[in-house]
Amino acid sequence: MTLDFDAYVTAALFDPAGKTLFALGDGTVRGEGGEVAQAHDGAILCAAAHPQGGVLTGADDGRLAWTREGATQELAALPGKWIEAVAASAESGLIAFAAGREAHVRDSRDATFARTFAHEKSVADLAFDPKGRRLACATYGGVQLWYARVADQKPQGLKWAGSHVVVAWSPDGRFILSAMQENQLHGWRLSDAKDMRMGGYPSKVKSLAFLSKGALLATSGANGAVLWPFVGANGPMGKEAAEIGFDQAATVARVAATPDAGVLAAGLDDGRVWACEVKSGRLHPVKSEKGAAITALALTPKGDRLAWGDEDGGAGVADLPPLAA
Repeated sequence: MTLDFDAYVTAALFDPAGKTLFALGDGTVRGEGGEVAQAHDGAILCAAAHPQGGVLTGADDGRLAWTREGATQELAALPGKWIEAVAASAESGLIAFAAGREAHVRDSRDATFARTFAHEKSVADLAFDPKGRRLACATYGGVQLWYARVADQKPQGLKWAGSHVVVAWSPDGRFILSAMQENQLHGWRLSDAKDMRMGGYPSKVKSLAFLSKGALLATSGANGAVLWPFVGANGPMGKEAAEIGFDQAATVARVAATPDAGVLAAGLDDGRVWACEVKSGRLHPVKSEKGAAITALALTPKGDRLAWGDEDGGAGVADLPPLAA
């Protein structure tokens, strides 16, 4: 199924019930069946699945909104600020969003709960640990780790010079990975704060996805999807990355993957989309037509459905054949 929204697709996702939702630059949240909800007065800048279904969105109108079943509820409002990152944990029910130098935490099960964590520089991205208890905040100079429910605390700082713009927590909770403004990743092993540079990218890394029960990390930023091994106590330290789906004529702009199985999907900067099972390496073309760069990509946990969107408002949803062995 192909769709045309005529607005930049900020995010595509499947909510906990399996519904396909798209967050757009015109402030709307749309479903694959034609449903439309005007969630914001400005452009949606970030989105995440809400622990109770539907989608959380942050926008340049300073509002955090929850849209489900076609209705939108305001969860927070920060007039004059942009909400540029949002994260949620199904395990703890916590929600986090970033506006300027502050990271805010709310509890989806307790409307009275609120925490605010201040940083010296703007917070670019957020990620909860696997249990939803700690929050990683990517900012200039590294990543700050906070206990999400604790009011007064000093964060654990993972330092590395430069601007960190995307952050991810490994599924086993042992590593933090950050994509930087430069063409590289940086990572830390939390047990001893040992850090690692993961470079060699021809362009910026904008998308990260763990798969195969955390044994592999897939990233964008190269002519194919880059795969880093995370097996063993040292993770990718001292190991080489592999590349799948190499195409000299295009760059992978977005990746998505199944958390437990070895299914990987990639959206390219020339509008194409593919999926594969990484052990075989055989690509399954999902969208072969070239066009605007893919800006959003989502894969169901089972790897049976894939959704995508591009910078011109084109989007689609496809059923995938069994790819995992």
